[in-house]
Amino acid sequence: MGQFSFDRVPPGAFKLTISSKGFETQIVEGVLRAGESYQAATVVLPVTSVSEVKVTASQVEIATEQLKEEEQQRVLGVIPNFYVSYAPNAAPLTTRQKFDLAWKSSVDPVTFLATGVIAGAEQSGNTYSGYGQGVQGYAKRFGASYADNVIGTLIGGAILPAWWKQDPRYFYKGTGTIRSRAFYAIANAVVCKGDNGRWQVNYSGIVGGLAAGGISNLYYPASDRDGVALTFEDTAIGIGESALQNLLQEFVVKKLTPKIPNYGAGKP
Repeated sequence: MGQFSFDRVPPGAFKLTISSKGFETQIVEGVLRAGESYQAATVVLPVTSVSEVKVTASQVEIATEQLKEEEQQRVLGVIPNFYVSYAPNAAPLTTRQKFDLAWKSSVDPVTFLATGVIAGAEQSGNTYSGYGQGVQGYAKRFGASYADNVIGTLIGGAILPAWWKQDPRYFYKGTGTIRSRAFYAIANAVVCKGDNGRWQVNYSGIVGGLAAGGISNLYYPASDRDGVALTFEDTAIGIGESALQNLLQEFVVKKLTPKIPNYGAGKP
């Protein structure tokens, strides 16, 4: 955009050619008489016709936006449901995103509230009697229960997934027969999607459960600590609980979760 002037132009016919990269060339022709000045009308250069324009975002940018949507997912508008992706072919998470998701899940107010309820139930039933009763006993139970949650989430949802390049989320299927969806949900207790998009054994979840169980022996009362055999038994129970949770995710939870984007795939 600009204005241009030309001095000492000899009289007679003239031709002005205006061009710029990416635009169509325009030509202005006329006749200049002796002693006359000529002012050309405004010239607009149309954009060169393009057969196709592609605008793409990086995998990290796509994952960031999808993660923001997942962090708004709450069952009944209250209970966090961050570790479920309703996006078909969701972008893999970076290492930082996996740790951010684990952190936000661990410090969510509902997590503290649920931990308080569990600690209260344990104290009422005198579970882990080595902690005693009273405020001190409740505080120890609360701390142990919260530590279980944080350690399990951090190891199984961030550290090991980052190391083995696995995705800690459950990917909602939503299509197919009830039988195929049920089988998919149960299988996802022991398999997961890798960052490369391929399904593989869920080493992160399985080993993470074992590691969290082993670490808990450091802070539970000596009389209530699990032996090695019991740690493996608890891990097996954890896999079963994961399968049940996946079934609920596949058939129930989405209906109770507002603010889920419509990705155009999968039905409630």
